Amino acid sequence: MAHYAISGVWKDANNVITHYAVHTVNITENTFQKATKYTKAQAVQLLDNSLNSARTIIWNYSTERWNWGTTIDVVGSNNNRYLRTIQDSTERNNLAHLINYGWITNNFT
Repeated sequence: MAHYAISGVWKDANNVITHYAVHTVNITENTFQKATKYTKAQAVQLLDNSLNSARTIIWNYSTERWNWGTTIDVVGSNNNRYLRTIQDSTERNNLAHLINYGWITNNFT
């Protein structure tokens, strides 16, 4: 089983998520690697595999550390699959609440 974390997104001119910042997680050490930019289709395919799991990570500006968020699920129909989180009974489709790396820089590879 492989574990991943997602810290942010990239959006197009229509504010639609096109890419995710995916980090490989070391569960034993409770750490994660630098992000790799995945297309939406790649991220859905990765997490649609029942052997893989993912959680969000949220930057805490007060402590200057990443905090673990909630579990990420793949939902939708065959032609329209996307990522979603549910925490405290609040659904967040497409993880749009995460950092928008496209706004910060377009040079991230």
